[in-house]
Order: sequence, then C-alpha cells, then structure tokens
Amino acid sequence: MIKMKTIYTVAISMLLLTACENELDQTPAVELESSALTDYAGVLNAAYYYHTGVVTPQAVMGEFRADNLTFEFDDEPPYPDFHEYNEDLGGLGISEIFFRPFYSNLYKAILSANNVIENSEDDTEVAEARFVRALSYFKLVMIFGDVTVNLSPSPDPADLSILTRQPAADVYNNIIIPDFQAAISGLDNSGLASGRASKIAAQGFLGKVYLYRGEYANAVTELAKVVNSATAAGVVLENDYTNVVTDMSSEILFATQISSSITNSATGTLFSGWFQGGDTKADQDNVTQSLINAFAASSAAGGGTDLREALTIDVANKKGVKYIGDLDQDFIELRLSDVILMYAEALNETNAPVGTVLPLLDPIRTRAGLTSLTGTASSQADVRTAIAQERRVELAFEGHRWFDLVRTGTVDAVMGQTINSNYYVFPIPPSEVLASDGVITQNPGY
Repeated sequence: MIKMKTIYTVAISMLLLTACENELDQTPAVELESSALTDYAGVLNAAYYYHTGVVTPQAVMGEFRADNLTFEFDDEPPYPDFHEYNEDLGGLGISEIFFRPFYSNLYKAILSANNVIENSEDDTEVAEARFVRALSYFKLVMIFGDVTVNLSPSPDPADLSILTRQPAADVYNNIIIPDFQAAISGLDNSGLASGRASKIAAQGFLGKVYLYRGEYANAVTELAKVVNSATAAGVVLENDYTNVVTDMSSEILFATQISSSITNSATGTLFSGWFQGGDTKADQDNVTQSLINAFAASSAAGGGTDLREALTIDVANKKGVKYIGDLDQDFIELRLSDVILMYAEALNETNAPVGTVLPLLDPIRTRAGLTSLTGTASSQADVRTAIAQERRVELAFEGHRWFDLVRTGTVDAVMGQTINSNYYVFPIPPSEVLASDGVITQNPGY
C-alpha cells in the first residue's frame, strides 16, 4: 500500500482558544478572515498536521510510564519522575516538554476540525474532520481524563466558563462515539492510499473506544467489521515483521504522517529517537529487563525464537531498534495486528470459546516464527494473559503499553507496586490551569 506524505498547510488566520491561547501559529501565515473562506481543504490539513506535535509525548507517556522503557535514574528531575507515581510529574518543567505540546496541539486540531465541520460544504471533508476531532478528544481523555470541550470554530476568548472540564464519560458519549460513527457513515476507504481518514480506520478506532470503555460486545461488533473487511480494503498483515512500522506497511489503518520537509508542530527529539536512546535523557540501558524477559518468555512458549525480539530491541545494549529513526518516520496510530488482538480480547471478555479466540493470534505468531497457542490455554483468564503478553511484544514501542495496563486494571500487578489511581492519568499542563484563572482544574494528586 502506498502511503503518500500529506502536505499540511494552514490556509487561514483563526482565533484560537487552546485552551487559553488566542493566536494560531501558521505554516504559512496567511491573513484571511474565516468568513471569506470557500475552500476548507487547508483547514482540514491543519487538523491533521497538529497531530505531528502530539505523537512524541503520546508515545513517551505510553512506554516510559510503563515497564518497557526507563529514563536515566541518575539524571536530575524531571525525567525520572515518569517512574515515580506521585505529584512530582505535575511540575512545570516536564509539562512544557511533554504535556503542554500534547494538550495545545490537540486543541488546535480540534479548532481546525470544528471550522471544517461548521462551514465546509464538502461532505467528505466534514467526515474527515469529525474523524480527526474524535481522535483528538479520544487522546485527550485517555491522557487527562475529564477535559475542556469546544465544538465551536470561534469560541469567545473572554468567556472562561467554557474551559470547565467535562466528564470523560460525557466526552465519549457526546463527541467521540458520535464523531467516529459519522466518519464511518461519511467515508469510504479511498483515504487509505493517501494516509487520510477512512471508513475502516474509523471502525477500528470506534472498536478501540468501546474496548477502553469495557463495552466488549460493542467492541466485538466494530472490530469484527475491520477484521472481515480488511483484505477487500487492501489492508493485510505484513509477511515480514521488519516491515510493520515502515511507511509502506500494508497493515496500516491510520498513521500520523511526518516528513522532514515539513516543520513538526512540536520541537525536540522525535518518538523514535527516545526509544533508540537518541536523547541524552534516555541514552543508556533504556530498555527494561522486564521487556527483555517478555521476549524470552515468548520464545520459550512459542517453540522457537521470537523473531520480533531482534527487530525490536538490541538486547546486549538495551536499545530500541524497531524504528529506523529518520525524520520521515510516521507514527502508526492503528494497524491490523493491533485490531486483531483487540478483537480477540473483546471476544474473550464476552465469553467466546477458547477455540474461537486463540486461532485469531496464529497469523501474528506465525510471522514471528512461533507456534499456535491453540490447546495451550483452557480458561478465560489464561487467554486474557496470553493476549496481554502478545500485545506487549507485538506492539512494543508503539505507545500502547501504559494505556493497556490502565484499561485492563493490571497496573499494580505488572508494575509490582500499589499505585494510586490518580496517577493513571497525567497532569493538566500547569500553564493552562494558571492561564484560565483556575477554571481549568488540575487532576487530583498533582
């Protein structure tokens, strides 16, 4: 499948509340009133573009907060605070590096999407914008829990009351789920060829949303649609694991596209660099022994050597090698093996027979040089453990690990300590709390 880099441009000068910023950094800067626009393609591109500044903090939070990677413990704070489950992570320093770029870029993406939804007369553009808005809010509630909601293209910057955080459940029910459903209705799969939103990607994310909410029957319904229609859409598992995170991978459902020819909307080390030890804060033995052991266990239980190990980590030097690390490395938001594993999990949680669930893992394990798990597990709990193990080694360094632990309620068991649930989410950027005069409240514990 050809993945062409999307050229992101911002075509307008808009009033921005992010949550309290009122100017939009533009690439390029163009002075034009939004009311004068008739073509919203550039605004839609902007909504996609802002996710380029989101993926690095998202990936770091997903991996370094969990048991896959570590920052250097002998470094000065704030980086080692990722491994201390207390209020220290709420400091201003680390917020400006990770949390604020994540937060502000998503609200910029939302504002751009709102503008398209409100004003564009192109139904496909509107459906894409609803996809991007749904994905943006999904990321926000996954990281922060309750969040500010803005569905207007031109919010009143003087009305700070609109910054009040809304319950995550309401954001799911009133925005994320309806927006993904609208995207499913309004899109076909032609966007797959150009790296844009598509019907099958929206179905996959909707299934993921239901899984995160523990609505397993709904998750089964949506994820089955993806699994059953993938081949017809041109989405198939890569035969060689070496290719799964390349831009040309045949199993990508959606990726945030990054290009060295376009300025990233956030600065600093890219996500691939963090995993490879390419930043001085994570340049020595950053891969945990726990992850190395997980690959060893996968090999021991699989009748051979798990080929994913050498393609994911350099065991001797405890470095990540999954990504080539150049400036054109796309961030894969959703790929087929992830969907298959989520589908198997949802089926298991709805009490599907073991003999129905485990064979779903066979294609993923076969390309890893491993044998089938069929016949090795007899209970729902055994299958649950097997799927969790498979997700860890299959998706290592793709930003899922911490969020998998949180949604499955296994944080304490896996991390080997009792962690207050306040620290399952991350701190709202302190600068946003201060700028809102306290209307935006901080998460408990920070």
